[in-house]
Amino acid sequence: MARGKVQLKRIENPVHRQVTFCKRRMSLLKKANELSVLCDAEIGIIIFSTHGKLYELATKGTMEGLIDRYKTACGDAHSTAGGGDANQSQEFKQEISMLKKEIDLLHKSLRCMLGEGIAGHMTLDELLVLEKHLEMWMYHIRATKMQIMFQEIQSLKNKEGILKAANVFLQEKILEQNSLFDVSPMLVQQNGHFDAGQMVAADSPYPLTVQYEHSNLGGSDMGFSYLSQ
Repeated sequence: MARGKVQLKRIENPVHRQVTFCKRRMSLLKKANELSVLCDAEIGIIIFSTHGKLYELATKGTMEGLIDRYKTACGDAHSTAGGGDANQSQEFKQEISMLKKEIDLLHKSLRCMLGEGIAGHMTLDELLVLEKHLEMWMYHIRATKMQIMFQEIQSLKNKEGILKAANVFLQEKILEQNSLFDVSPMLVQQNGHFDAGQMVAADSPYPLTVQYEHSNLGGSDMGFSYLSQ
């Protein structure tokens, strides 16, 4: 059967607890010696029993030497950490100072661009530099303005072309509609009758007919009548 996992807890029986302490203490010291020999490590172990008895092991040298070495190592680590914090704080202060100078310079440049306090706070060289910067800014502003105007002109030209095309289309439609209502008079003689049916619209339900009649008196009469279809 497989051995179950032993739950670690305080041994209530004092006799059993003392026996276990002795066995485990000897095993721990033995393992420490083996580790020191195999890996050439300096190991120090301090053990206090339940009754306050001290057990110690220093694989190389004495326990006092190991403790002094431990204190020195801890002190160096703390001093290194403190020095790092001091250096970091100094870097932060320098960065803050540089940012303040940049902010002051930007405020000064802004006041100069607005024309405030130029006469008494700027030298000739600074004024020349400011003039060059202003000329450069004006050049960029004009170039941007011209580009926007060109884009608007192109947009208006496109709209003009669309409106012209729509106008031509509407004119063609109007001419097409008017051609349906044009009157083309045409007189056709058929057995003494003159047909003027083409004088009215083609879709008229009552075409006009012109009749020419001879009277008994030698004269002639012309009459108009509508013929129903």
